[in-house]
Amino acid sequence: MKLRKLAVAASIAVMGLSAAALSTPAFAQAKGKAAATSGQEQFFPLLVYRTGAYAPNGVPWANGFLDYLKLTNARGGVNGVKMIWEECETGYATDRGVECYERLKGKHGGATAVQPLSTGITFALTEKAPVDKVPVVTAGYGRSESQDGSVFGWNFPLIGTYWMGADVLVQHIAKKEGGFDKLKGKKITLVYHDSPYGKEPIALLQERAKMHGFDLSLLPVAHPGVEQKATWLQIRQNKPDYVFLWGWGVMNSTSLKEAQATGYPREKMYGIWWAGAEPDVKDVGDGAKGYSALAMQHGAEPNSKVVKEILEKLHAKGQGTGPKEEVGQVLYMRGLISSMLSVEGVRKAQERYGKGKRITGEQMRWGLENLDLDQKALDGMGLGGVMRPVKTSCLDHMGSAWARIHTWDGKKWNFSSDWYQGDEKVLRPMVIATAGKYAEEKKIVRRTADDCKK
Repeated sequence: MKLRKLAVAASIAVMGLSAAALSTPAFAQAKGKAAATSGQEQFFPLLVYRTGAYAPNGVPWANGFLDYLKLTNARGGVNGVKMIWEECETGYATDRGVECYERLKGKHGGATAVQPLSTGITFALTEKAPVDKVPVVTAGYGRSESQDGSVFGWNFPLIGTYWMGADVLVQHIAKKEGGFDKLKGKKITLVYHDSPYGKEPIALLQERAKMHGFDLSLLPVAHPGVEQKATWLQIRQNKPDYVFLWGWGVMNSTSLKEAQATGYPREKMYGIWWAGAEPDVKDVGDGAKGYSALAMQHGAEPNSKVVKEILEKLHAKGQGTGPKEEVGQVLYMRGLISSMLSVEGVRKAQERYGKGKRITGEQMRWGLENLDLDQKALDGMGLGGVMRPVKTSCLDHMGSAWARIHTWDGKKWNFSSDWYQGDEKVLRPMVIATAGKYAEEKKIVRRTADDCKK
């Protein structure tokens, strides 16, 4: 981006206008030349989509991510080191995402980590990350097998993968039915976005179908997801016992409207955590009542301490990124937590490489591999009651395998289940086997626990 555009963007930010209103394709909240020369700022390239078919979902995530970086700076940074960033618009397109990454990765002393907010872009960056030494953080998305840090040394699917999410959904309906043995003969249909993202849960669901004897049907929906008449005609004919929705953006609300039109009970529909936020249901209203989705650790959290702090320290001063009404909503919190995980990676890395020091991408990897966010740490960040503790290792890049269900009551999301934990007896063999095939294909030597100490 040209310096003139950077200056204009920074001026707008100071006036407190929403970043979503910017007309330029990228937005930087930096400090001019100081961002590149002081050496005491951490640079985060932000691959976002504020335009296009997925903007209604991408915008609140990006706003939550930015607000937490701003809050971190308002708190004094990480031991005095401030966060700086620059946005690049991907439109959720893989090729544009790679272009954004290449354009931004070397700016301001180098990227600390990158969060693509796209499984397709994640696949494309997986081979670039080890060369560039830039961690790829994919909180709740990306490659499920990248939990195996011995093979995927630079990928971090923190606090949830799609295999874990699919496993929890199967656990939940088994509990509803009275046990896994009651799933035999049941019909489950997966309605999924026809992309790397939508295809991710298939392997786990196929494995669970073999284990428990349920009939699994796969119905792909083409981008962006507004044409689903044929899909729901098949559902009406097949009469599945449950529908799992793996959509994103307008696809989710379209599925709910089609379910309503064809008379399929919303009470039998369950979405992944990217199909369970306010933009997915607000235009459907009562028509979505009874629909449930996974809550990846958190749900809507308007009463959390961190939300109150953001409203007080940022939005009350005109420094918030988006409308204050969205602060605390599901996708806003998802972006906030994703941002927090990166910030805490910096904090952890400073424990080893020097407090108050700028952290390199390689050092950041160590920080992300050694996260230990216990209850005391979460409480201190204002996230008590919002999420469970996270503890990663060199060999486990996920760090937490818990999720809940929340249900739309026509006006708001409410938690409707206890916590579920992904079953490692099912998940771990799949992760190891699939990662092993990737390692063999790419001629990667698995890291050992001793390698991780270096």
